[in-house]
Amino acid sequence: MSAPHPAPQHVPGTPTDLDDVARTGPSRTGPPRSGPAGSAPARTARRTGSRWTGPAWGVFGVLVTIAVWWAFTHAAAGANTMIASFQPERMPGAVASLVERGVVVQDGLTSLWRLLCGLAVATGLGVPLGLLIGSYRRFRWTSAPVVQFLRMVSPLSWAPVAVALLGVGNAPVIFLVAAAAIWPITMNTAAGVKALDPLHLRVAETLGATPAERLRTVVLPSIRPYVMTGVRLALGISWVVIVPAEMLGVSSGLGYEILNARDRLAYDEMLVVILVIGLLGMALDQLAQWLLREPGPRR
Repeated sequence: MSAPHPAPQHVPGTPTDLDDVARTGPSRTGPPRSGPAGSAPARTARRTGSRWTGPAWGVFGVLVTIAVWWAFTHAAAGANTMIASFQPERMPGAVASLVERGVVVQDGLTSLWRLLCGLAVATGLGVPLGLLIGSYRRFRWTSAPVVQFLRMVSPLSWAPVAVALLGVGNAPVIFLVAAAAIWPITMNTAAGVKALDPLHLRVAETLGATPAERLRTVVLPSIRPYVMTGVRLALGISWVVIVPAEMLGVSSGLGYEILNARDRLAYDEMLVVILVIGLLGMALDQLAQWLLREPGPRR
C-alpha cells in the first residue's frame, strides 16, 4: 500500500487556483518589465513632449502670421502710405514713440478701470435678475419679452442716449459696458438656477433652513460655474464694446488713442494700439480663467 501523497504546500505570493490567477493576474514577483515604452524615463519624456507641443505650435503660428503680415504689407504698399505704415519693421519705432509720450500705459489703465466698473455694475444687476428669472416661473414669463428684446439690441445703439443723459466722460462708457455685459451674466445665472436639483432645496428646507440660508448654502454654490461662465463671456463682449465706446466724447482710453493716432496720420501708432488691445484682451481672458476656476480638492 503506497503512502499518501503529501498535500501541496502554498507558497506565499502565488495564486492557488485558476480563480486566483484571474483575480490577481500574472505574478509580480519576477523582474520588472523593461523596455523603452514602459520605462519611467520614456513616460516622463512623453509627458514633457506633450506639455510643450501646444506652445510650440502656437509660436509657429505667430511666426507664420508675422511672415504673412510682412509679405502683404511690402507687396501691397506701393504708393499707399497707410499700408506702408503697417509694415512690421516700423512697429518698434511706433512703440517707442507711444512709450515716450506715456499714453499706452495710462490709456490702458483707464480702459481697464472702466471695464471693471461696467462689469461690476452688470454683475450686481445680472445675478439677482438671473436668480429671479430662474426661480419664479411667473416672473420668467412676464419678463421674457422685455429681456429678449433688450438683449437683441446692440449696446452701441444706446450710445447717443447715454451721452445725452449722462454727459461726456466715464459714465456713458461704463453704462455701455454694463449694457453689453449684463445679459450673458443674467442668462447663465438663470440657467444655473433652472438646472439646480430640487431635492437639494427640499432637504435644506426639511432641515429647517430659512430662504436666505438656502440661497447662501445651496443655490449660490450650485450656480457658481454658470455665473463664472457668464462673467467670462461678458468680459469678452465688454472688451469689444469698450473700444468704440471710448470714441464718443472722451479724451482718454485705448479707443480714444486710436482716433487720436488716425487724426495725426500716425498709422503705425494706431496699429500698435490695436495690437495692445488684442494682447490685453488675451491676458484678461487668461486671468479670468485663473480667477474663476473651480477650486481644487484640499489635500
